[in-house]
Amino acid sequence: MLSLLAAFVTALPTSPVDPPPVATVAPEPPVPPPLAVSETQVRRGETLEAALLRSGVPRTDALEMIAALRPAVNPRRLRPGERLLVARAGSGETAGVTYWRSPAERHELTREANRWTLETVQTPVEVRIVAVAGRLEDSLFASIDRLGEQPALTAALVALFEWDFDFAADSLPGDRFRLLVEKRYAAGEFLGYGNILAAQYRTSGRPPLTAVGFGDGDGATLYYDGAGRSVRKMFLRAPLDFTRVTSGFSQARKHPILGGVRPHLAIDYAAPIGTPVRAVADGVVRSAGWNGGNGISVMIRHARDYETMYNHLSAALIRRGERVRQRQVIGRVGSTGLSTGPHLDYRVAKQGRFVNPLAEKFIPGAPVPRERRRAFESHRDTLLQRLEREAPFASSRDRS
Repeated sequence: MLSLLAAFVTALPTSPVDPPPVATVAPEPPVPPPLAVSETQVRRGETLEAALLRSGVPRTDALEMIAALRPAVNPRRLRPGERLLVARAGSGETAGVTYWRSPAERHELTREANRWTLETVQTPVEVRIVAVAGRLEDSLFASIDRLGEQPALTAALVALFEWDFDFAADSLPGDRFRLLVEKRYAAGEFLGYGNILAAQYRTSGRPPLTAVGFGDGDGATLYYDGAGRSVRKMFLRAPLDFTRVTSGFSQARKHPILGGVRPHLAIDYAAPIGTPVRAVADGVVRSAGWNGGNGISVMIRHARDYETMYNHLSAALIRRGERVRQRQVIGRVGSTGLSTGPHLDYRVAKQGRFVNPLAEKFIPGAPVPRERRRAFESHRDTLLQRLEREAPFASSRDRS
């Protein structure tokens, strides 16, 4: 039976079988060469046009890019250190530019059909509340720097206590400081500091200085001491930041140039030439210019019959009759007039009589409003308890 079936199959007519089709593979398009990317950092005082030209972008492209960026960026208000990434094709033509304002914000320009299109990318910002604490060893700047923090934090801490404490005259080695501060991050990279929520500074012979931030109900943060009194006062404690006192207020001091014992009714601050000098309070400029042995001098009239003098300046930056605000820069440290070296001679007069600026009790600002007192006390206690928990002043090293 099997042999008959085999014979039958063999006898069947055969038809030609078409060969299988041959697959054809389209040639892949040539891969364009990778873009060449170069990075440039914005320099101080530089415009976006200048930074682009310095990066090798042709002027025509630069002007078109700036026009495309204008809805999102003011091209004349750049910050030093901002980054420009310029991408170029193999032909050398500019293919795109990424303008990194910060890790949280970048603006991407790409060329499409001979036009520049803009895409703005925002990275969410994370706010962390961090305790920072340390001991003063030399200067506050150096002590905070050793903690890995930036000068901006030192300046913010000083600004909280500048009405009550002169860090040049009053600080001592061994002083302690601590604060709760907001730190801002994007994509894990540090962006900068937010508000200081609470801070304390402890020095020998006086209770710790305390500043607690408390919202005024309208979005602003005001700072009060532990008793609810405003830390802001009519006068700053000193007209210079982070300098040292070389001569105090005295009725009998040996004059370094004229000789003999004479009154020194001022506080002398040593500082490099050009250091900014700030008005210690709001007021009106009574005089500004050369004043004999005082050199270039500024005198300001304030409320409550106070006047201040700033002597031996290298330059006065205001004019007679001008109204100035507290902390406004009014001049620069110099060594004009009868001076042995760069310093500021700072004087305060009350009702026409010179007084010791470091001993004068100036008028405080407004306290916490009565209707918000209970809310402030609860807020204060929460922050100071957290500060004590995360950065205690009393440690085994401090008890000695």
